[in-house]
Amino acid sequence: MTLSLIESSDSNQSIESNPSILSKSTMNFSRNIPVLAPFDLVVCGGGPSGCAAALAASRAGLSVLLAEGQSQPGGMATSGMVSHWLGGRTQLGEWVVGGLFRELAQEASECGCAVLPQLPTDSIYQPHGWLPWFIHGIPVDPFAMAVFLDKKLTSEKISLLYETDVIDTAVEHGRITHIVIQNKNGIQAVPARMVIDATGDADVAVLSGCKTVAGRDKDGLMTPASLTFHLYGVDHQTLAAEIESTRSPKFREKIESLRQKKLWPFPYDIFISVKLVQDDVAMINTMRLPGVNGLDAASRTSALIQGRQEAYALLNIFKEHFPGFERAEMKCIAPLLGIRETRRIQSEFCLRVQDLSEPKDFEDTIGFSMYGWDLPDPQKPSHQPLVDESNGKFINKTPKVLYTPVPYRIMVPHPVRNLLCPGRAISVERDVLGPLRVMAPCMAMGEACGMAAAEIVHGHATDVASVNPETLRQKLRNVSCIVDRAALPDNSPRCDP
Repeated sequence: MTLSLIESSDSNQSIESNPSILSKSTMNFSRNIPVLAPFDLVVCGGGPSGCAAALAASRAGLSVLLAEGQSQPGGMATSGMVSHWLGGRTQLGEWVVGGLFRELAQEASECGCAVLPQLPTDSIYQPHGWLPWFIHGIPVDPFAMAVFLDKKLTSEKISLLYETDVIDTAVEHGRITHIVIQNKNGIQAVPARMVIDATGDADVAVLSGCKTVAGRDKDGLMTPASLTFHLYGVDHQTLAAEIESTRSPKFREKIESLRQKKLWPFPYDIFISVKLVQDDVAMINTMRLPGVNGLDAASRTSALIQGRQEAYALLNIFKEHFPGFERAEMKCIAPLLGIRETRRIQSEFCLRVQDLSEPKDFEDTIGFSMYGWDLPDPQKPSHQPLVDESNGKFINKTPKVLYTPVPYRIMVPHPVRNLLCPGRAISVERDVLGPLRVMAPCMAMGEACGMAAAEIVHGHATDVASVNPETLRQKLRNVSCIVDRAALPDNSPRCDP
C-alpha cells in the first residue's frame, strides 16, 4: 500500500505556544508500507470506551484489534492516574450503568484492584468519594488495573498493540478501508471492515474527513487540563476529622487564607483528594491548568512541565498546612495529561443542554450517566458555569435530570459510514460533556459501539446510521445493560455533583 501525506505546520495556536520549532513550509511524503492481516474491527484507543468496545465486539464474534498509544490499557484511569470510575452508580451504591462496566467493577473489586464504597450515614466526608454524594465513584489501583485489563482483553482473544498511534486512514466511497498505524515496527496499514474511534479527540474521525468542532463556541478555548498525582503516607482519619470539624471538604477557606498570605500561587481554589485502594494512598486532582490546547503538542508539553512542578509545590503546601498530609510523599505523577475536552463530532443529531432539563426518552438510548454539570470555565478553573456553589451548596443554575441519557446517534459521525465515536468526542452541546465525559458512561458507549459494529459486520445493517436502535437496545438488555429509564434506581436522593 502507498501512503501519501502532505504535512503542514501552519497553526496559529502551535506558533503561539512554541514558535521556535515551527515553520509554514509543506512537504510531499510518499512511501510503500506493509499491510497487516485484516480485522473485522479496529478499535483506536484503549481507554474505558475502547476496552469496552473491544470486549463487546469480540464477544459478538468479531476479530478485533485494539491499538493504544500508551503502554497499557485503561486510559485516564491508569496512564492518567485519574483512578476513579465515575458516573456509574448512585449515592446509595445502586447501578446506573450495567453491562461491562458493572462486570469489570465487580471483578476488579473481588481481586483487590478496585473498591465499591458505601455511603456514610453520619458524616459529610467519605474518603473514597470526597463527599457523600460523590460516593458513586469506584476508586481503582492504576497499576493493578492495567494488569487486570491486560488479562481481561487477552482472555477474550483481542489482538493488542500498545505504544501504537493512528496516523492516517484510507477512505473509499465513504468507508474507511485501512487504518494507518505507527509503532516500533514502522508505519503499517491495517485493513478493517469497521472502525471505532475511542481516542477521545476524534483523531480518526478528522483523519477520515468527518466534521468536528473544538472548544467553546465563542473563542475555541477549552476547559482547564489537569495533571493528577498520587501520594502515599496520607492519614485519612486525620484528614476526615479536619473536614468534619471545619465542614469544608474543599478547604476553600484554608486556600483563600493561604492565598492572602501569598502561599497559594495557583489560579484554582478547591482541594480534591480521593482515597484509593490502599489505606494511605490519595489521588490528588486539585490541579487545574488553564489555557492548554489538548490538540497541540507544544501546548501539551508545556502543561506537562508546569504540572510536574506544581505537583511538588502542592505536596509541600499540603505537608505544611493540610492535616493528614504531614508524612505524605509523592508516589507517582501521571505520565498522561488530563484533558477534559477537545474535538466533538458533528452528527445528524446533537444532544443539547435543554434536552436534559427533564426526563426525556430517546428511541435509541443505549445507557445513562449519574453525574452532574462538570466542565469548568476555560479561564476560571474552579468555576462551574452551570452550577451555583455558594455557601458550599451544589445547586444547578440550569436544570438537569439526575440520570443523563446517551442516545446512540451522538456517536455517529458524518459522513463516514463505518466509523463510530464513543467517549468525549460525541455530538453534544459543549456543556453536555460534563455529565457524559466520565468513565462509566464512556464504557456504556463503547459497549454499544462494539455491538453495533457486530450488527454491521454480520450483515444486519449496512452502515452505522442504519443500525436498528431497538435491536441494539435489546441486545444490550440481554447482557444486563441499563437502557430503559424504568430500569434505573428510583429511590436515590436528588443531589447532583
